[in-house]
Amino acid sequence: MQAVPAFDFLHSIGACVHVQHGQDASRIAPLLKYTGIRNVRDAADRNYDMTGLLLLHREAGVKVVIGPGSGAREPDVEATITMAKTLHQAGALLAIEGPNEPNNFGGLHYEGVAGGRELSWLPVARFQRDLYARVKGDSQLKRYPVYSVSETGAQTDDCGLQFLEIPQGSGTLMPDGTKYADYANVHNYMYHPGWPGAPHDNQVWNAADPTSSCRADGLYGNYGKTWLKGYRGYTEEAIEALPRVTTETGVRVGDCGGAITEEVQACNYLNLFLAQYKRGWSRTFIYEFIDDPDGAFGFYGADYTTKRKAADYLHNLTTLLHDQKPRKRCGKIAFTTIDPLPETVHDLLLQKSDGCFWLVLWGEKVSGEDKIRLCLPTSVKQVVVYDPTRGTAPQQTLRNEKARPIPLTLSNHPLLLELKR
Repeated sequence: MQAVPAFDFLHSIGACVHVQHGQDASRIAPLLKYTGIRNVRDAADRNYDMTGLLLLHREAGVKVVIGPGSGAREPDVEATITMAKTLHQAGALLAIEGPNEPNNFGGLHYEGVAGGRELSWLPVARFQRDLYARVKGDSQLKRYPVYSVSETGAQTDDCGLQFLEIPQGSGTLMPDGTKYADYANVHNYMYHPGWPGAPHDNQVWNAADPTSSCRADGLYGNYGKTWLKGYRGYTEEAIEALPRVTTETGVRVGDCGGAITEEVQACNYLNLFLAQYKRGWSRTFIYEFIDDPDGAFGFYGADYTTKRKAADYLHNLTTLLHDQKPRKRCGKIAFTTIDPLPETVHDLLLQKSDGCFWLVLWGEKVSGEDKIRLCLPTSVKQVVVYDPTRGTAPQQTLRNEKARPIPLTLSNHPLLLELKR
């Protein structure tokens, strides 16, 4: 297995905040530092003051994705450029995002025309086209990625928003060659009416699936064949290679008839970041870091002091994997599991800048356990096993004698294996 930099995985981890809606950035900053989250996503919603987000960057070291938010209007193109420049000048900008869910929250108005929702999506397409052009035409901003409009699968007419750049001969309402974004942007919440009876085994793994097999509001339903009207976008083959981000996903404590306990949510969130990264998502943002009126999605309650298990478990994961710089060239480890690898067990091989390999194995069983045996090459002399649901201390230290199989038990969360040579 080819390793990938632990640093890159850590930089894929993000959460949504509502500083622009009044959340207290000074109280959020130490909580972000504790969890190890490196990216936040917020939206203006006509509050263009970046003071709070700049504070988060200074005090928590996070980078910011900023966009116009919901119900965007014509002035929001220039306002978004101004916000992005302010963040860029402070070293705080990560990316620029298009309008949030134009199928909801009042749609969008552009060039004097209402769009989105059940109306034509041409105003949405023109807004996104112009925002992209303004970013790429700006000497300070052109190097930053632009994320597409979210919920492109809800288009009522074929404006080509299911493409990052409309291909020749697509026959969409917008011209061939129209450029919208550098990354597809999805809100693939893992619990979705498209897969009733949840929770299921592999609930998180399936939501991260880029193909038509996904049972959530996933990549394929927004960029392969739109879920509302069935407009054709990318082929299955092309969509698996599509640059993509998730700017919203998560689950409330209490959902699924109470099946989502604080423990289940916390384990889901660990698995979520791992599954998303393993399946090709560059960034993943959980909605939301602090609870808001939408319910108990957060790592913390709306009082900023009620800490859920999700915060502690993520703190443990990011502490164990902590790395301050990416490794330029990663190596490989040869390993196999004995007994067929269960479909609910997944793996990710990471390498830190000091050269140490960390193998992450996680289970996605709703109940019960999977027992596996792991074979490692003789070059690995010792395996130190950590469980982020139990803390940051080693749970087990195993000698890899004569490459004998190492027994492990997986259930609904990750184990981290430090491979010592």
